[in-house]
Amino acid sequence: MRVEGVVRSEVGGGLLVLLGVGEGDTGADAERLAGKVARLRIFENEAGRFDRSLLDTGGAVLVVSQFTLLADGKRQKGTRPDFSRAASSEVAEPLYERFVQALRDLGVPVQTGVFGARMQVALVNDGPVTIILDV
Repeated sequence: MRVEGVVRSEVGGGLLVLLGVGEGDTGADAERLAGKVARLRIFENEAGRFDRSLLDTGGAVLVVSQFTLLADGKRQKGTRPDFSRAASSEVAEPLYERFVQALRDLGVPVQTGVFGARMQVALVNDGPVTIILDV
């Protein structure tokens, strides 16, 4: 992940988490989501079945703040998405940090983006898994 052309963070095997914080999200939500991410069985075992988690594989996580995930295209009158469900940065940043810390507390290696910055994120998607989690 690059910020202003400089590599800021990178991970090898693991997950890229694009984290959107919405109005009404709480610290308990951030911790619960971190637990789900750490324990989600989406990595293949020796038989090729999704049966292993980040905690099982020792994988790392790159967490990038992404308020645009909260875009609502249904309520708009024109073609501009409505981002009003996204939490303000004053609310979202501490919850983003709490999510990151909760992953670290579980023993997951975590790298982060820069909250609120324009970032260039590169992903090599090794497998068929892309999941939306909501708590």
